[in-house]
Amino acid sequence: MESFQASLGHLTATGVRARVYCEDFLFPKVYRTMADLWWIYSKPVPADGRELWTLFLQCSCITAVIGGLFYNWMFASLEYSWHLSIATAISFSLLLLLTLLLVHPARCVFSMIMPTLGTKQGRKLLFSTCIMIAVVNITPNIISNIKTILQVIQCICKNSSDSLLNSTALLEKVSWEFGDAVQEAIPSMYKPMNGHFRFSLLQNSSLIYQKMHLAGEKISREFLSAEVLVKDSVRVANRLAAGFFMLCLCFESTWYLKNYLTNLSFDNFYITKKLERLAADKRAAHLLVGSSKKLIRPTGLRLSREEVVLCLVQAMLVTVALMLMLVVVAMDHFAFSVADTAVRKAAQFSAVPVTLSIKYKAEVGIMPFLFKIFWRPSEALLLSDFNKTYHHHLIFSSARCRISPPTPPNPSVLLVVGLLFCILYGTVFLETYARRLCRSIAASFFQSWEEKRALHLYRKLSRRHRKEQNSLKGHV
Repeated sequence: MESFQASLGHLTATGVRARVYCEDFLFPKVYRTMADLWWIYSKPVPADGRELWTLFLQCSCITAVIGGLFYNWMFASLEYSWHLSIATAISFSLLLLLTLLLVHPARCVFSMIMPTLGTKQGRKLLFSTCIMIAVVNITPNIISNIKTILQVIQCICKNSSDSLLNSTALLEKVSWEFGDAVQEAIPSMYKPMNGHFRFSLLQNSSLIYQKMHLAGEKISREFLSAEVLVKDSVRVANRLAAGFFMLCLCFESTWYLKNYLTNLSFDNFYITKKLERLAADKRAAHLLVGSSKKLIRPTGLRLSREEVVLCLVQAMLVTVALMLMLVVVAMDHFAFSVADTAVRKAAQFSAVPVTLSIKYKAEVGIMPFLFKIFWRPSEALLLSDFNKTYHHHLIFSSARCRISPPTPPNPSVLLVVGLLFCILYGTVFLETYARRLCRSIAASFFQSWEEKRALHLYRKLSRRHRKEQNSLKGHV
């Protein structure tokens, strides 16, 4: 653990030296220009007309970019109509421009919203986006493949029933031929009036087809209504959730700024430049060295034990959400696999041969009682010998069936979802640094208050150091 912290310290020192080198030698003009722009943006009131125009141009560029992103978010992600998205984006941009230009704390809150996207509220917004992508793209794919499976079952049922009904014609032919053979074998005085069977199933075939068609149409309508209901419900829920999470982002930034300006101890355990300068002026730099394990540099990479535990807990929650999303993706692949197999197997169904064999033999005995008296085998006169075999084929599939092809999973959707979850895992481990960036932004907007916070932390360290010194003297 000590070697790991030493490595982090070495990396931090290297990064600081590289940053100073870039600031002083490589890009001095760019760095000074960016610093001047940020100084004007973070000032409560512009000093002159040049700063006012610079601030106006900065706010205009920001609102133009945010307005475009807001329009794309409403139209592409939340699926609002384009005219409503344009009207809302323009109104939001104008309101945001006036707010940023006139209200100094609002500029600070808005600037802290971007780092806040890397915290828990930003993850909730990304979760909402993942759910919307899954519902809009993956769920209809699953329902479409299920409909394909049902179409295959409907086709098999229709063709098998059609083949069975057509087999009644063969039975009717068999019955007539067999009836003719029976009538020919029996004397005329014993002949029945009609020795044939009659089949009435062919008269009801159209009714069966109609009922099967109506049943299939009913199932299709129910699936379509269920799909529309799921899409509409999740779309409305996602819109409400997205609006709620955006309000939470604004609320969390406002809450942080409120605590920063009202509580001197809130998020105040960093070794800042103001604290180092104050300790150097008081000739008490040893306070920062002795408290290095409890204080953190805002530009360092070291995490406290509480921050590490919080990151692990948040990573576990993201992993649970990833598992649920993988279940939905697996259902999509499973439905496609079943539908594709059903379509291919249905096309490979061969006709099932059915063979019907009838053997009929009619004989008349010649004085059988005489043969019984003399214990002789009786002899018979053959009247008729009917022996025929009939062939038929049962067909379960046909090219005339209307079967929609199975829809494969969209790899681009999987790529986008995977990228979003990579961002989610990144925000888990960058949340601490995002909060440090929020503190730095607030400090740049309210520099006089940051000096009070540094003085409060210095006094706190001084009191702690005096207590430790007094306890050591008491033990001695």
